[in-house]
Amino acid sequence: MRESRTGGRRRSLPRLLAVALPALALSVAGMTAASPAGAAPAAHPAPASRVTQNHKALTDPDRQTFHTTGKAGQKVPTTHLCATAKPGQVSCFAQRRTDIKQRLASAVAAATPSGLSPANLHSAYNLPSTGGSGLTVAVVDAYNNPNAEADLATYRSTYGLSACTKANGCFKQVSQTGSTTSLPTNDKGWAGEEALDIDMVSAVCPNCNITLVEANSANDTDLGKAENEAVALGAKFVSNSWGGGESSTQTTEDTQYFKHPGVAITVSAGDEAYGAEYPATSQYVTAVGGTALTTAANSRGWSESVWHTSSTEGTGSGCSAYDPKPTWQTDTGCAKRMESDVSAVADPATGVAVYDTYGGTGWAVYGGTSASAPIIAGVYALAGTPGASDYPAQYPYSHTANLNDVTTGNNGTCTTSYFCTARAGYDGPTGWGTPNGTAAFTSGGTGGGGGTCTPAQLLGNPGFESGNTTWTASSGVINTDSGEAAHAGSYKAWLDGYGSAHTDTLSQSVTVPAGCHASFTFYLHVDTAETGSTAYDKLTVTAGSTTLATYSNVNAASGYAQKTFDLSSFAGQTVTLKFSGVEDSSLQTSFVVDDAAVTTS
Repeated sequence: MRESRTGGRRRSLPRLLAVALPALALSVAGMTAASPAGAAPAAHPAPASRVTQNHKALTDPDRQTFHTTGKAGQKVPTTHLCATAKPGQVSCFAQRRTDIKQRLASAVAAATPSGLSPANLHSAYNLPSTGGSGLTVAVVDAYNNPNAEADLATYRSTYGLSACTKANGCFKQVSQTGSTTSLPTNDKGWAGEEALDIDMVSAVCPNCNITLVEANSANDTDLGKAENEAVALGAKFVSNSWGGGESSTQTTEDTQYFKHPGVAITVSAGDEAYGAEYPATSQYVTAVGGTALTTAANSRGWSESVWHTSSTEGTGSGCSAYDPKPTWQTDTGCAKRMESDVSAVADPATGVAVYDTYGGTGWAVYGGTSASAPIIAGVYALAGTPGASDYPAQYPYSHTANLNDVTTGNNGTCTTSYFCTARAGYDGPTGWGTPNGTAAFTSGGTGGGGGTCTPAQLLGNPGFESGNTTWTASSGVINTDSGEAAHAGSYKAWLDGYGSAHTDTLSQSVTVPAGCHASFTFYLHVDTAETGSTAYDKLTVTAGSTTLATYSNVNAASGYAQKTFDLSSFAGQTVTLKFSGVEDSSLQTSFVVDDAAVTTS
């Protein structure tokens, strides 16, 4: 019988086990629980899992620093990587800074590359450090980049992200027919575009697989075939960082190449300032505008404005001359399809770090709406698989409160103000705004289409007041012991706290309905007899094979604190939520959990 753990704060007692949520009885592939303090290390420790490694890289405080490269709207010298589009062709929108010296990885050494990093983008857009496992984001571009895989490896390793290679199945590079061996001719300009695209997908969704589909040329037909091939290969998210002027044939191309229900297709709004571009104006895609992103002394820590450098440089926007207005788009000034829907960073003056050794000579700072389209594709992937009959461009229109509304700046002059000028709510240059988490990119909610979700609380016995009902727990975990107070009621889940080597677990499986945004919350109190800043006792919280958080004796504090995690990426799946608490051989740490919930919206 488990002994009472009253008096758990007394130093004379052996250390009560730390942060209670069970430490990996969860069988994450390739991952083992940390050895208790004082125990001999395993002879061959297993490598950290992909998800765990990426979570650590994105949340490491040492990786949060942003090395600014300019001010919003500042005119900085750039080179446009792709040639101006000829009739029947498109151009890519990547721009590379020429005032910041490119450097090979060996020259950068321990220094951080200039430009926004993966951790910066996650901070700015409040993105989860987990999610996307098993999902594929396709990038469609023209011509071949022979260094794509090698350069991607450098980008990811520099930022501590897991390897994404052909050998481990994470990265695939194919032609517009799906061939992995007969690829298009090499092109230095489009190679830089491809490097930017796959780096941004990696930054936002490092757990995602990436398929680079290379069209034989930059003409509409070849790129359209590549688009169809990306979907045929199973991608539910496709990024396109290219476009050109509108034409009367584009509605036919809509049906031929972009009408893919159940697939989130993102398209750059263009870099030539105010004016509509295709295929961003296709009714079947998410048109992605561009912002300038800078740090700020506000609660978010960041601020954004419309990207606009000059009369010929800035994010595109406008009212289509040809494409019909989708039913879910409700602005009244444009009778046809309005561009854009959402936005993300694109200003080269506040640009992103990219590694390219074929079109460039190493690390560089890039901008253009070529950056914003793959960023948003990655966010869609973090949000989970779209509804099978949905056109996910409609999702943000149902979740406008879950976006950062961009209200300052313009991208030129126009007769109807919101076509080119930011304002509260919807506007052309930035759409409904930029990501604030993933909720705006899921099908849950009402008021614009994209499926519905009935709000509900999914956990059984969420406050433990029915004892062990519904939960699977180690003996004695769910109790009314007076040694630790409940957050509410009489029962709580008390993991560890023995002051000797011990492991406790607590778990429950839930099914998250398809089309729902889901949030996992619980209250946690950590009580310890440990001192100092070393994490001896640990509580790991997981959702399936995804580690949501790890707490330890270092997190001890008086009272309870509520913890919140986004489970939207598990929509349509059954997932086991688990707490694993592991305590070492002395000095107690108690992890006390209460009033958990999984709520859908």
